[in-house]
Amino acid sequence: MRIIPISYPINMDDLDLIVGEQVVAIGDFDGVHMGHQEVIGRALRTAKKLGLKASIMTFHPHPRAVMGQDKYLDLITPMSKKMKMFESLGVNHAYIVTFDASLMRLSPEHFVDQVLDRLGVESVICGFDFTFGFQGKGTPDSLCELSHGKFSVEVVRPFHMDGEKVSSTLIRESLQQGDIDTVTRLLGRPYSISGIVVDGEKRGRTLGFPTANIQLDESYVIPTNGVYAIKASVKGETYNGVMNIGVKPTFTTGELKPSFEAHLFDFSEQIYGEHMNVELIAFLRPERKFSSLDDLVTQIKLDVESAKSKL
Repeated sequence: MRIIPISYPINMDDLDLIVGEQVVAIGDFDGVHMGHQEVIGRALRTAKKLGLKASIMTFHPHPRAVMGQDKYLDLITPMSKKMKMFESLGVNHAYIVTFDASLMRLSPEHFVDQVLDRLGVESVICGFDFTFGFQGKGTPDSLCELSHGKFSVEVVRPFHMDGEKVSSTLIRESLQQGDIDTVTRLLGRPYSISGIVVDGEKRGRTLGFPTANIQLDESYVIPTNGVYAIKASVKGETYNGVMNIGVKPTFTTGELKPSFEAHLFDFSEQIYGEHMNVELIAFLRPERKFSSLDDLVTQIKLDVESAKSKL
């Protein structure tokens, strides 16, 4: 898949932008959840029918973050993972549009004329709730009107699972409630975070449960504090394990920034400095403070057995 960064105003002298006639799925796609995959799938099918390339247009940073909604600085699927997902789905090209003040102030009319038209778009696929242009005034209906017949517009209806509309907002809420089953169902895959294994305080090793301390490499939506059953991938191999996300109240007080400590089963390698990807499979219990180290060790043993039963 070819990744094409663009910013407004578009410089058409940049030959890297020249793709030719194409079908474009457009949206933020944070999470690349089942609803997003329906939009992307429609674009792929339309492109195949028309004999054209299938492209995606997404935005960075998250438009809502630029408009002052700071919680959107944290993402369900950071851009690097989003690109891998797009490629795995069969997309030919991905436009990463810089969402800044100049683009934010662009009217819906100018967004169509100066962005979509210039890229040679033949057909646009978007979700029912897609908005664009200044203050989000552009809608799928106005996109149809503003195209003036230069390109077609297909609008994908809301995607429901078990009576619920799939949305990034619902996934964020479910993560913060520890409802990993719902998150997995809405994403169509386990939620994952990743980062570099760094040196820690080595308390786990003294307790008989060595842990890999992970420094996240992107700004993720952090699940609720607690213990999770996980699948961790490092150095090309995948291992089952448990992870604690939280502030370690048994050992610290007043800590606000969560840490990420993974204990991998049947694993003893040195992996400092290695990249680790962690899939959250099940939420086991909330984080809590223990009155003694013996109580903590007893609970960790129970957590390990609980995780093994779910993996």
